[in-house]
Amino acid sequence: MEDRQIVESVLAGDTRQYAEIVNRYQQQVANLTYKLCGNRLDIDEVTQTVFVELYTALPRFRFDSKLSSFIYRITVNTVCKMLKHENRFLSADAMENLPEQRSEDLDAQQRIIREEQYAQLRSAIGHLKDEQRTALVLYAFEDFSYQQIADVMQCSLSKVESLIFRAKKNLAKEVKR
Repeated sequence: MEDRQIVESVLAGDTRQYAEIVNRYQQQVANLTYKLCGNRLDIDEVTQTVFVELYTALPRFRFDSKLSSFIYRITVNTVCKMLKHENRFLSADAMENLPEQRSEDLDAQQRIIREEQYAQLRSAIGHLKDEQRTALVLYAFEDFSYQQIADVMQCSLSKVESLIFRAKKNLAKEVKR
């Protein structure tokens, strides 16, 4: 069954179909939450909150974007609200899924340098403003297009371009420190 059919079924009163939406998107929501905030928030709690928010927001979904984009938007908003409430920043280990080049020809010293560089990058990402971090994570780690990011963040393409540009610029500054 396609997302549209499931949503229409839920809106028509068949709330059992909502479990299918949760099953389809629960892991993606948890992954995005982790990438946005690391271990600073309880991922399960955030995921549950996202799906409660989604259930109440579903009547406003107009099928002008993908359901996944709608869910990602709710996830981003929920994480931002919870982080602001908790007044926390992205943990240094939140981006530990950055690609690591583990070449056998790297000696121990080169590996230590590489690990330090990744730690610096993860820390720098953690110091970005929420919007910049969100745009960068969606672009670099979720492989979203600028249009998809604009849909999720409910902003213009030019704002997405600007956010990603500034995020990269700020990352470079932060890493140099």
